[in-house]
Amino acid sequence: MYGLKQIYNFYYEGFKRMKIGKKLWLLIIVKVFILFVIIKWIFFPDILKTKFDTDAQRSAFVLEQLMHHKEK
Repeated sequence: MYGLKQIYNFYYEGFKRMKIGKKLWLLIIVKVFILFVIIKWIFFPDILKTKFDTDAQRSAFVLEQLMHHKEK
C-alpha cells in the first residue's frame, strides 16, 4: 500500500514536469471561474435578498413555496 507522501510526490512530480498540461489546467481553472462566478452572477441574482429584509422572512417564503408545491 502506498503512503500519502508517495502519492503526493507522484502527482507533484507529474505536474512539475508538465509542459502543455499546465496551460490546459490554467484553461480549465479559467473556465470553471467563468461558469461558477460570472455566469451565476449574471443569470442567477439573489432574488430573496431583494424581496425580503430578514432571514426569517426568506425562510418563511421558501418553506411556503416548498409546501405549496408538495400539495399539488
